[in-house]
Amino acid sequence: MAGLNVKKGDRVIVIAGKDKGKIGEVIAAYPREERVVVQGVNKVKKHQRPTAAAAGGIVEKEAAIHVSNVAHVDPKDNKPTRVGVKVLEDGRKVRVAKRSGEVIDR
Repeated sequence: MAGLNVKKGDRVIVIAGKDKGKIGEVIAAYPREERVVVQGVNKVKKHQRPTAAAAGGIVEKEAAIHVSNVAHVDPKDNKPTRVGVKVLEDGRKVRVAKRSGEVIDR
C-alpha cells in the first residue's frame, strides 16, 4: 500500500461522485483507509443524542471520501493536477504540481 500524496491542509478538487467539481481544504486524512475528509464535501446528516456538552438534534457534517476521487488544485489556475516530487538545492523534498511546476508544499 502506497502512502497518500494528499495531506491535511491541501486544497483539492473532487473529480468524481455527487460533489464533482467542488473545491475544498482537506480537514483530515486517513492513510490506512485511503480516505480524506474535505471541507464542504460529502455532507451527511447525523442524528445526535443530547449530552451534557452538546444539544441533540440532526447535525450535518462531512464524511470521508476515497482519495482517488480527489485531485490537487494547481496553485496557478485552480485546475486539477497530478503531483510530483522535486528536491530543492537545500536538500528539501517538496511536492510540485505536474501541470505548472509550482510548489504545493508551504
